[in-house]
Amino acid sequence: MSVMSSASTLSEVHPAKSPNRAAVRRWLVLMIGLVVLMVMVGGATRLTGSGLSITEWRPVTGAIPPLDNQAWQLEFDKYRASPQYELLNAGMELAEFKFIYWWEWGHRQLGRFLGVVFGLGIVWFALTGALRGRELLMAIMIAGLGGLQGTIGWIMVASGLKPGMVSVAPIKLMLHLKLASIILALLTLFSARFAPLPKIDRSASRGWAVAVLAVVFVQIALGALVAGSRAGLTFNTWPLMDGRFVPSQETLFAVTPWMLNLADNVALVQFNHRIGAFLVLAIALIAAMKARGLSPAGPAAARTTLIAGLVLLQFALGVMTLIYAVPLSLALVHQVLAMFIVIAAAWHVARSRAD
Repeated sequence: MSVMSSASTLSEVHPAKSPNRAAVRRWLVLMIGLVVLMVMVGGATRLTGSGLSITEWRPVTGAIPPLDNQAWQLEFDKYRASPQYELLNAGMELAEFKFIYWWEWGHRQLGRFLGVVFGLGIVWFALTGALRGRELLMAIMIAGLGGLQGTIGWIMVASGLKPGMVSVAPIKLMLHLKLASIILALLTLFSARFAPLPKIDRSASRGWAVAVLAVVFVQIALGALVAGSRAGLTFNTWPLMDGRFVPSQETLFAVTPWMLNLADNVALVQFNHRIGAFLVLAIALIAAMKARGLSPAGPAAARTTLIAGLVLLQFALGVMTLIYAVPLSLALVHQVLAMFIVIAAAWHVARSRAD
């Protein structure tokens, strides 16, 4: 089930009354916060070059970090057998390895914690009757996507452990971040079922709301390809790129066959993300103007104005991140703000009427 086809179902008003529904809403808000934190820690893990420091996938026993010098040396030896160490970090000291190890371990541990909190919440609210029927199935579906996310995370890491690789494959990174944003949107849509009345804003068209969320998803995927290919470290000028607004065909399609340029050519990868930024901003502004035209003081106008403002801020942050060659602080804020835009856009979808 896709996010777009799930929007109406997930945000549909449920007639049942339960004193525990406010608790379910707080639990879902907590999960939304944890997913955003997970994305932030994952971004920091990638930007610090830490994502390949743990070379094994141990879903249960991996929760225990090295506890003595012998255990640390064993983990370090495993990393020293990886292509990233041999090609990029040869000569790294144990203390430096511990720094990158803790980032990756923390990212994985947060994922485990998130899964436990969500799983226990499902069990508790199912037993108390706050989740039942379709709502219980929806919660289980989101939990299943969370499990899939963990699997994709390992597939992503494994792609970076292959001979000749010093980082994960951009496509795998894109899938990992894309699924995180989908889970975040589904949690937001689901939480709308438990929000206080009124649940639906009759003055807001869901068509434009879905359009905003759709282009945001596309832009996040394009941004992940930029991150995975390190395209942000090249062409660090704005608005021109390689001295032109639209680089030459030879630059954009230097790789053969041409389809490989979409993920492997840093010029085309960055150019697509630049064009995507203009598209998202245009759609967000049009949606805001239409909502304000229908009801200037209405809730839809307020929501779309907020979304447009966040997108404009994100646009500016993207330009600054590019110009300054992807500093850690700006890159992290840029990534996390994208998740807040997903939340705002998904909430707008949930609160808008079906066309």
